[in-house]
Order: sequence, then C-alpha cells, then structure tokens
Amino acid sequence: MSANAETREKVSGKYLEYKGRPLVREGHTICYGDMNEKCILILEIMSYKKVGNNEVPDKILIQVIDSKDPNKIIRQGSKEGLHDAFSMGLIWLEMALK
Repeated sequence: MSANAETREKVSGKYLEYKGRPLVREGHTICYGDMNEKCILILEIMSYKKVGNNEVPDKILIQVIDSKDPNKIIRQGSKEGLHDAFSMGLIWLEMALK
C-alpha cells in the first residue's frame, strides 16, 4: 500500500440513515453524509426555544465541510428551525457533491 493510501472503516453500531446516508446526532451536533464522499453536512444547534413543555432547536449553524479535512468549510450559513436548516443543508450538500 502506498504512503498516501487511506483505509477507512465503516462506523460500527446502529444509526439512522436518510436517503441512503448516515444521520448521526451527538449533543448539539448533527452530522449527515458518507465520509467516503468528498463532503458532509454538519448542523450545529446554537440555541433552543421553549414550545409548550419542550425545548426545540431554534438557531442552527449549517456547514458543508470537506470529509477529508474537517477544517475546510465549503459552504456555511444559518437558519432558524431544524427543518429549514436541514432542508437548506441537503441542497447545499447535493450541489457540493456534483
């Protein structure tokens, strides 16, 4: 194997998939995408708001990042509400993967 070759193992365990790609949440961070593709989507929940007796995500930081170099941000923005943020992030991710 050459010095530049990388081997990546698939994360073991059970996780959600959406449209054939892994969807994982840890704390305030939601990651969507396949690490073997050139980029992934990161949603960072910045604040919550109270709705009835529940707290729901309010302000969301949206980032499409390079899967090989997480410090390289391809596109970044923010939205209010998880649904709107995820919808926008999906569009940005698909555009970046083309």
